[in-house]
Amino acid sequence: MIDLGTLVTPDRVLLDLKATSKRQVLRTLAQAAARVTGVDADVILEALLQRERLGTTGLGGGIAIPHARIPELASFTGFFARLAKPVDFEAVDGEPVDLVFLLLAPQGAGTDHLKALARIARLLRDAELCAALRTCTDRAKIHAILAGRPEAAR
Repeated sequence: MIDLGTLVTPDRVLLDLKATSKRQVLRTLAQAAARVTGVDADVILEALLQRERLGTTGLGGGIAIPHARIPELASFTGFFARLAKPVDFEAVDGEPVDLVFLLLAPQGAGTDHLKALARIARLLRDAELCAALRTCTDRAKIHAILAGRPEAAR
């Protein structure tokens, strides 16, 4: 099972990310992921845009989980971003998004990719947890919340 605390390390928590569109959010996250993975940012961005064409990853409630399988990727990579201002992500409820969890998986990840997505979605269904993610200003505390250690975030 994928540990979200390992998937998103404190340095992969992006606070008050400035973006005015879904594409800009995805581009910024792709650039951040490229610096960590060594995979070209354009390759990551195109994979994310291709996935969005299949249907939005905006789940509703201000949350989006953009994700893609990347052939050049060696292992799972994740980022959490809180946007400075919510953007239209074409979410299922029509509401703008301010919390974004990026998940990138290797091409051969199989069902682990789906299990990781389900785990992230379950975590972000918790209204109290999302409220903490929206107000917390400390990357380490946000990491603790995502890792399933909300007591460490106090």
